[in-house]
Amino acid sequence: MKDEFDNLNLIKNEENNRFEMIVKGQTSFIDYKERNGKIYLVHTEVPEALTGQGVASSLIEKTLYYIEENGCKLVALCPMVVAYIRRHPEWKRILDLKQSDII
Repeated sequence: MKDEFDNLNLIKNEENNRFEMIVKGQTSFIDYKERNGKIYLVHTEVPEALTGQGVASSLIEKTLYYIEENGCKLVALCPMVVAYIRRHPEWKRILDLKQSDII
C-alpha cells in the first residue's frame, strides 16, 4: 500500500453495501454482499481522476484486512480483487476457495 493512503480510513457503508475510501475528496468503493460469515466482493470502482495512483490496491488491501480482522471468509468475484490476490497470494489465507473466481 502506498504510504500516502496509510492514514485514510476504510468506511463500511452498510446502507449501500460497499467499502469506501475517500481520496482527494472523491469516493472509491467496493460493492459487497455479506452472508453466513462470508463477504462477497463483487465490484470495485475508482474515479477516473484517481486511476493509476494505487487507490484500488490500497482500498482492496484495507478491505482484506477488515475481512480478516473480523473473522470472515472472502468470496472474491470482482476481477480487480481476483487480480490483486493473484499478485499477493498470501491473501489466499482468507479465501473461500470453493466460491471464489481464483484458480
